[in-house]
Formats: sequence, structure tokens, C-alpha cells
Amino acid sequence: MVNTSRDHPNSGAAQRQRLLHRLRKGPATTIELRRDLDILMPAARVHELRHKHGEPIELVWTEAYTDAGRKHRVGLYLLHSGNGAGS
Repeated sequence: MVNTSRDHPNSGAAQRQRLLHRLRKGPATTIELRRDLDILMPAARVHELRHKHGEPIELVWTEAYTDAGRKHRVGLYLLHSGNGAGS
């Protein structure tokens, strides 16, 4: 049975919380967010944080390697301090 509760560890709210906590420590790539935080669609969570929660998250395109050694063009997300709703 699938737990659809908002407090489930993989709910959108829980993923946004993990993502914001991670970005407060420094920039992170799409690959890192998927691998380290178990957020399969980081761009969707970033969009929600920007547009629903007012967080000033910037996207910079970069190249990074997956654990399989393949190079990809990915997003690097940076949280600017002092302007967001969560600041």
C-alpha cells in the first residue's frame, strides 16, 4: 500500500524540506540531489520552492558525471541568502 500522507518521507513537502536544507549548505547538481536526497525530479521541487514559497534559487547549467561515468548537462542549483521566504 502506498502512503500518500503529507508527512511521508517522499512527500513533496518532505522533499522540498530536504532540498532547501541541502541548498543552505551550498550548491548542488541534479545528479547529487537525485542520488543523495532521493529526489527524482529536483526541477519540480525547485519550481515549487521558487514560485509557491518565494525561495531565491538560481539555476546554472553545467556538465557533471553520473556514478556510471557518463557526462550529462545538468542543473546546478544555488540558493541566494537573505531574500527568500525561509530566510
